[in-house]
Amino acid sequence: MSEEGIFLARPEAPREGIPLAVKDLFDTADLVTTYGSIVFADHVPERTAEVVTRLEAAGYASVGKTNLHEFAYGVTSQNPHYGTVPNPAAPGRTAGGSSGGSAAGLAARLADAALGTDSGGSIRIPAACCGLVGLKPTYGLVPLDGCFPLAPTFDHAGPMARTVEQCARMMEALVPGFERRSPGTPVVGVAWAEHADPLVAERAREVAAALDAEPVDFPFARGTYPLFMKEVADVHRDLFAEHAEAYGDNVRSKVARCLEVTDAEVEPAREAREAYRRAAEAALDGVDLLLTPTLPIVPPPTDVEELEFRETLTRFTYPFNVLGWPVLALPAGTAEHGLPASVQLIGRPGDDALLLAVGSSLERGTP
Repeated sequence: MSEEGIFLARPEAPREGIPLAVKDLFDTADLVTTYGSIVFADHVPERTAEVVTRLEAAGYASVGKTNLHEFAYGVTSQNPHYGTVPNPAAPGRTAGGSSGGSAAGLAARLADAALGTDSGGSIRIPAACCGLVGLKPTYGLVPLDGCFPLAPTFDHAGPMARTVEQCARMMEALVPGFERRSPGTPVVGVAWAEHADPLVAERAREVAAALDAEPVDFPFARGTYPLFMKEVADVHRDLFAEHAEAYGDNVRSKVARCLEVTDAEVEPAREAREAYRRAAEAALDGVDLLLTPTLPIVPPPTDVEELEFRETLTRFTYPFNVLGWPVLALPAGTAEHGLPASVQLIGRPGDDALLLAVGSSLERGTP
């Protein structure tokens, strides 16, 4: 498989260990770290991100820094500076984003483990598009030291792999003291399948049946996005003022819009977030885990206009960044056009090990 569009930097002499692909949003002291931006084309940080250090100490070895949507602000990994990430699992279709290069590296078997970030779906969307497993851990569980932020209170770092077991092993390295658990017999609810394309919905309902899941009326997150945008604006304000012309058109337009968000818009969004947390908890009263499709559609074509599909691809993923809850995305067979389908298992904060246990039993066919 060609590495074109997947890796942005490769170590001259990779160490021995489990081959690890590192999203180029994480600092590496020995390798160029671009954050997907031409502004940082020659940037070599002084320190390596904490998550990379922890994985290396556990026997993982970086095989390269992976391409991504510029500054992680997008869902297609169409990068105007470094090329569009291919989808080895579904040629001609988007690899998803923003952790598209990490997913592509796994799908192409150029790595056995990968690091991604997820602020609105950026681990789960590419995992779904490339037929992989990805975990967005509980907010704050995996440290983000040495990772370029997008929207700090929405940002998560987490593992991506070809199996749930591989993700679980990564979590043991990423989180000191992380303990596996048995799946037990959790009460599972299912939601949102009716909002997905027919075969995507069918795959989700098949998984729901395997888990004896019952329908749950789970709300969508509404009115919160101005808060996300304000955080993006705060991250980029000074850099954008100096380097706006170096941003690609797609991300430049989004950042410019974020910079227009007013305090009058932000406060209601903050209140909407708190109201959503209350509504989400109420909706899951008596339910341990929630199951939904990861995406409402199969991966769109590689040349799709990101701004047109952004809302669709984040519809089922973004709500759990608002909440900060852990979510595991895993393959669910094929749907429309024979393309990958995916489901996500959602738990409450601290349920990461439970998600992995249930996901592993599903993977083995023994829920």
